[in-house]
Amino acid sequence: MDLAVQPSKVPAPVFERGPGYWASVWRRFRSDKVAMCAAAMVLGLIAMALCAPWIVPADPYASAMLSRLKPIGTQGYPLGTDELGRDMLSRLMVGARLSLFMGITPVIAAFVIGSTLGVLAGYAGGAVNTIIMRTIDVFYAFPSVLLAIALSGALGAGILNALISLTIVFIPQIARVAEAVTTQVRGRDYVEAARASGAGGFTIVRVHVLGNVLGPIFVYSTSLIAVSMILASGLSFLGLGVKPPEPEWGLMLNTLRTAIYTQPWIAALPGVMIFMTSISFNMLSDGLRTAMDVKQ
Repeated sequence: MDLAVQPSKVPAPVFERGPGYWASVWRRFRSDKVAMCAAAMVLGLIAMALCAPWIVPADPYASAMLSRLKPIGTQGYPLGTDELGRDMLSRLMVGARLSLFMGITPVIAAFVIGSTLGVLAGYAGGAVNTIIMRTIDVFYAFPSVLLAIALSGALGAGILNALISLTIVFIPQIARVAEAVTTQVRGRDYVEAARASGAGGFTIVRVHVLGNVLGPIFVYSTSLIAVSMILASGLSFLGLGVKPPEPEWGLMLNTLRTAIYTQPWIAALPGVMIFMTSISFNMLSDGLRTAMDVKQ
């Protein structure tokens, strides 16, 4: 099943957005308790990832075979130990750094590249639109999971190759959204007025187009972070992403799969972290989408 988020969920730009609009977006977002809780959880995860080297209770790389697979609640090991006797709490905290990095970085890169291609195709139209969008459709035709695995397998295992693969996966999705919203904005009265006044194409795009299309593209991109984390974890699980002994939630699921019959709760902990993080990003994206919908 394809994990791509459908572009139809993106709020369409309907008017030129000024400071008053963004103030109302923040007011609506702040009144959404679910979105605020999701934002708090995301910020908490990011803070934990950044501060992990200084707040972990134990060395996440230090193994102790005599203490392997200790159950949750063991003295000195609040969340037990893994198959090599390493502290699970410390590894989960440090693993948040790579997991979030692998989830957010490809989306940021795809946002920059995909937005550029989509805005160019949507504003230029004609042959430029045809060339860009038909090329993108070739990649968009493949399911996200299959394309990510194929690209990573071709490039080889490793963090850099996994990031490149995920970026390529998300560029077509973001570019299609960018092209769709740019095509809508291109026909607005204020764009036609700017064009009639003699403004150049670059000025029109910079002043009148980008301010109206980047918001919807950003909202859609935030919904891809959860997908990116799941795909990155899947690549690590298959041995195509992060390599041992680095702590990363997908890789931890892979190494702990043999312990599922003896310590199932410990083996499930990385999956719980992936699930909670993905749900948080999804709820945050839904809150942003609702807040930016002027019909709400």
